Amino acid sequence: MNLEELRYPIGQADIPENITKKNIEDWISLIERFPQELEYLVRELSDKQLDTPYRENGWTIRQVIHHCYDSHQNSYTRFKWALTEDKPVIKAYYEERWAELHDSKSMPIFLSIDALKALHSKWVYLLRGLTEEQLNKSFIHPATNEEVGLKENIGIYAWHCRHHYYHIENLMKREGWK
Repeated sequence: MNLEELRYPIGQADIPENITKKNIEDWISLIERFPQELEYLVRELSDKQLDTPYRENGWTIRQVIHHCYDSHQNSYTRFKWALTEDKPVIKAYYEERWAELHDSKSMPIFLSIDALKALHSKWVYLLRGLTEEQLNKSFIHPATNEEVGLKENIGIYAWHCRHHYYHIENLMKREGWK
């Protein structure tokens, strides 16, 4: 595999311009299943395996798992801001710096997996209850100053779940752990 395939095992996020109700339902379903699927995937990995990077100069499996919780928690909060404010400018964060903190590098993964289960349950409950008007709300990302719609963001995070799942699964296959 080349570096681009290792970095983006399912390619870059490709969100359709015309997002359908079916797209949203499929994406929410994927977000709903992710924590359990992730837990099942990594359930038998040793600490040594968890501390293996998915690519050269990449994050370890442990860091990827903790990153998923950090990222998804931020996204959940961004949804809440967009639903309660008029096009808020959200707070960006340095995900690469967060991944280098000692908790991301050493904390047991079950803490983030359990947190993902709770977070995704709340997130999916919120998403499934949104009206069309609410789904059309948006926020402004300060890094690009672009408006991001909630429909689009559901797709981005469905992609994000799969993106990191396949980082881990592909490493496990390459190493013969699966």
